[in-house]
Amino acid sequence: MELGLRWRHGRGKGREMAETAGDAPGWEDFRLVGAVAEAGSLPAAARRLGISHSTVFRRLGALEARLGATLFERGRDGYAPTPAGEEMAAIAREMEGRVAGFAGRMASREILPAGDLRVATSDALLIGLLTPVFAAFRRECPSVRLEVTVGNYPANLSRRDADVAIRATDAPPETLAGRRVGALCWALYGPAGGGARDWVSPSDDLADLAAGALTRTRMAAEGAAAGYRANSILGLAEAVAQGAGRGFLPCFLGDARPDLERLEPPAPELTTGLWLLVHPDLQRAPRARAFLDFSAARLTSMRRFLQGETRAPEATR
Repeated sequence: MELGLRWRHGRGKGREMAETAGDAPGWEDFRLVGAVAEAGSLPAAARRLGISHSTVFRRLGALEARLGATLFERGRDGYAPTPAGEEMAAIAREMEGRVAGFAGRMASREILPAGDLRVATSDALLIGLLTPVFAAFRRECPSVRLEVTVGNYPANLSRRDADVAIRATDAPPETLAGRRVGALCWALYGPAGGGARDWVSPSDDLADLAAGALTRTRMAAEGAAAGYRANSILGLAEAVAQGAGRGFLPCFLGDARPDLERLEPPAPELTTGLWLLVHPDLQRAPRARAFLDFSAARLTSMRRFLQGETRAPEATR
């Protein structure tokens, strides 16, 4: 397939020249097509790329017009790549893999822990658990600078969206190296003092969350509906504290707040693992190894807090 490469005669020289400027797709074009192909929709691709839905729509339309080719079939189930689109997506995956591999090999050549380390996690984990750990690590190892990215959608470490990820999951990607450092328990909470009869629930953006399924089951049994929904666990905790309703929350969030009251023992079916994950190319880099070892030791010492057995973490200094 020709990806926008046209030929014209150069002025005064009577020879053909490749007109690549403004016509041939560049890296950002391949990255755009790869994101849409992987995500299957423009909103999801926009989140992966960190740009707006309208920007993805506009750039994809302009790229197809420039190439004179349809890259995606638009259907009820989302965006499916055409052969041309799949070819560009395959090239994007290859380019990302080669860039990530090079970055990892360069990082692994460090001798002392120093430099930048990008850490991805969720808002609830960062605010409710990890910030004291990160601050303590910086005191212990000031030569490593942390850049923390917060999101409720897992960062893609294979694409180097981050160097390290700290996730609540029972199924970490097999392509990553990592260790399980604890179990996160969840329980039903209401505002301190009681009085909440309605429900708060994770929104559809968190459809894979077990707490959402259990909330729906409990609401169905009561013949109730959620009066408040949000795509942030931290936002749900605040809503419960403000009296918007009852809701399932991680014990490390709910037990640490005096304005929340645990209504039931932890629900066993909601327990999930807490994982430290890193790309295999980076796991031996001194800055990553120092961070992983320090964080693992701190989080492992907080086991009882994570499982809802104490109301305060054992190690934050």
